[in-house]
Amino acid sequence: MEPQSLFSGFCSNSITPLYRNPQNPLSSSPPSLSYPCFNQSKHQVSFEIQCFLSSQRLRSVRRLLCKNSVEKVSNLVSEKEGSKSWVKRKRLAVFVSGGGSNFRSINQACIEGFVNGDVVVLITNKHACGGAQYARDKGIPVILFPKTKDEPDGLSPDDLVKVLREFEVDFILLAGYLKLIPAELIRAYSRSIFNIHPSLLPSFGGKGYYGMKVHKAVIASGARYSGATIHFVDEHYDTGRILAQKIVPVLANDTAEELAARVLREEHKLYVEVTTALCEDRIVWREDGVPLIQSKENPEEYY
Repeated sequence: MEPQSLFSGFCSNSITPLYRNPQNPLSSSPPSLSYPCFNQSKHQVSFEIQCFLSSQRLRSVRRLLCKNSVEKVSNLVSEKEGSKSWVKRKRLAVFVSGGGSNFRSINQACIEGFVNGDVVVLITNKHACGGAQYARDKGIPVILFPKTKDEPDGLSPDDLVKVLREFEVDFILLAGYLKLIPAELIRAYSRSIFNIHPSLLPSFGGKGYYGMKVHKAVIASGARYSGATIHFVDEHYDTGRILAQKIVPVLANDTAEELAARVLREEHKLYVEVTTALCEDRIVWREDGVPLIQSKENPEEYY
């Protein structure tokens, strides 16, 4: 039996947009976050929309700037190389808590045309983190989640789902996001949320295993290999189905910092490769529920 396509029955493609750009009915530009005016230029467009932050009203979020070039218009489709099939350009939301180096790699790959998608919004639990600042510099909307004592402007889980739907997000990529993803988001984006972890799961994963703690534990265990894992996200830490892994050797005299740097280099490559496959509809499911990546060169091969 052929593996069932991941993309059959996805709710993300059936979401009704809550806002469309009146200047361009093909484009579903994201809601703006602060300025009440509508300004359009050759390269970018900004506008304001009020979102409802509680059961009745979301506070208006900050200003969003979205690129509006011929190559990057939101709902245009791109043609697969060497194929007559057409694939909708995907809209990606990335979650970060720190510097966001994987986020930067993915966004750059989108800009350079390697990925058939665009990062349309960044979600963070720390408004001043490096990843959030990078997003603002690139004109990518930044939204705080969750609402906490330190971040009182953060959204609730239900409000976050509403905002992501307004952005017409197809897939969610966690890139160093340290908070547990709420059940509301898991249900709304079933089989559409991915995470990268700096070890070969299921080893050295779970609550408390993040950042340098992972690499220190790997070295202390005497393991000869570590690596990076991309997996689907469920309601627990690091327990979702594994999609892809990259092996990295652990050297005899490695420090945690040296191992972390070696793993991170592979993370950047792996996450871009997987995002590329994701945005080309090349993720399929085996009969036993194991996700596989279909080869672009040979559709009969999976890895």
